[in-house]
Amino acid sequence: MTHRIYTIFSIIIILFLYGCASTGVAPVANRDEVKEKKPTSTQRGTAVQTQAKKSTSRQEQNKSGYHIVEQGDTLYSIAWRYNFDYKEVANWNRIKSPYTIFPGQFIRLKPIAKKKGVALKSEPIKKEKIPKVEPKPKPQVKPVQKKQSASTKKSAPKPVSAKGPIKWSWPTRGKLVKSNSPTSKKGIDISGQNGQIIKAAAAGEVVYSGSGLLGYGKLIIIKHNDTFLSAYAYNSKLLVKEGDNVTIGQSISQMGQDHTGRSVLHFEIRKNGKPVDPAKHLPKLRT
Repeated sequence: MTHRIYTIFSIIIILFLYGCASTGVAPVANRDEVKEKKPTSTQRGTAVQTQAKKSTSRQEQNKSGYHIVEQGDTLYSIAWRYNFDYKEVANWNRIKSPYTIFPGQFIRLKPIAKKKGVALKSEPIKKEKIPKVEPKPKPQVKPVQKKQSASTKKSAPKPVSAKGPIKWSWPTRGKLVKSNSPTSKKGIDISGQNGQIIKAAAAGEVVYSGSGLLGYGKLIIIKHNDTFLSAYAYNSKLLVKEGDNVTIGQSISQMGQDHTGRSVLHFEIRKNGKPVDPAKHLPKLRT
């Protein structure tokens, strides 16, 4: 009797332990919860927004009225980017020639506002009566006649005006093509072959040689005088550096590709910081 009771009691304990063990298995529905969640549309757009901030940061700087100098910037390239005359930008920032700037420097993009002064009323000054004193008669002295020198000094020659006419030439050979990009609307695009030689359209000094301007690729800017600058964009290779003096027709770069993949040179001429039609300055093409 005692043995039967013990056996029944053992069976009950075994059944109880088996039931507890079965409840420890996680349900299948919960496994879906540990799967990796797909990124939301907001998360997917974070990377795009980060890239967009880089492209709009320059527009924000222009609206705020300043530009933060980055590595490779020059005063000429900054003025070119915002369509200003480099002389104006230098004047606004009190930067003298040779226009040295440094990374991290704040460059003003608008003139300094003049403070209106308050005119102060001054009290009238009372004039004291001064007694008249009759001057003593001066002794008469015969004037000394100056001897005329045989040789006369020649006036120094006047310096050549930096605003004189410039002799222009075509920077490369090719057909004129049209483009709808904002950059292309500021000058002309000349099609050709990748690696084709690009030449200086006029004599001058290279004031920028790099790839820091958005929309221009590898760019060269040449200063011809205080009024005119020229630019050569979309190069595959730059053959001159900043500070080099170039002559008309000198090789300065090799043709590259624009944003659409075309082998093309984008050429601009600017007068006092504003784009002008290069066709009005370049010689007429032979038909």
